[in-house]
Amino acid sequence: MFGIGDFARHGRVSVRMLRHYDAMGLLRPVRVDAGTGYRSYEGAQLARLNRIVALKDLGFTLRQVRDIVDEKVGAEELRGMLRLRRAELETAMAAAEARLAQVEARLRAIESEGRMQTNDVVLKSVPAVRVAELTGIAASYEPEDIGPVIGPLYEELFRQLAAARVDLAGPGVALYEDAGDTGDTAGEADGRITVHAAVQVTGPLRDDGPFRVRDLPEVAQAATVVHRGSMDAVLPTVQALARWIDDNGYRADGYPREVSLECPDDRDAWVTELQQPVVRI
Repeated sequence: MFGIGDFARHGRVSVRMLRHYDAMGLLRPVRVDAGTGYRSYEGAQLARLNRIVALKDLGFTLRQVRDIVDEKVGAEELRGMLRLRRAELETAMAAAEARLAQVEARLRAIESEGRMQTNDVVLKSVPAVRVAELTGIAASYEPEDIGPVIGPLYEELFRQLAAARVDLAGPGVALYEDAGDTGDTAGEADGRITVHAAVQVTGPLRDDGPFRVRDLPEVAQAATVVHRGSMDAVLPTVQALARWIDDNGYRADGYPREVSLECPDDRDAWVTELQQPVVRI
């Protein structure tokens, strides 16, 4: 038999928590001294305490915990709950990290306002290129919507190209365009975009099978700038390019392209050229 202090020490919980579990009917002491009110516990009760703490840490409310432990939940069931909770937490952590990256990108955009050098932007023509591509739909231009779409598209595209023995001829080219559906407001798109995951290839045109091979047309004039780093942090570069176009008497004339010049495993070492077709106003 253990006093509440000893039982708390062996169970690695606080005395206050044990009193709370008692009040909730989760873990009653085996004996309460009528004169002093001191609580006493048995060593066998550590098994129930372990289940209570594990379920609580998995995110269940104490009322839910009481219902579960009263049903004599086993170790294997708890293990399954742990695996599920781990997956949920990993997903939440990845989403939080992505959100923080976007906040950082917005902050960098704010800090870099007005500081981009004019010679960072180059006006040039872009030749026609033949690409193989897969397409998908993203909910918006937000990185957290594009990333989960374009990544798997490229993985599948390279797998299909390898299986078809198609030779690569140059870097990847990502394109984004409005999906074409309209929203609640007449004439306005609903925000969804078509994501084109493409890479330069050799070989004949094809419009059947798992991927499409087509020619991207020549762009007579494009405002271009090189972004160094992860595409999660591309926002300051995109907005600096947009400001340059507006400040120098041009307007966008078509959808932009992103050409992957260097794509090592370290995403922070990526080098990507942003190409925005433009015409003089």
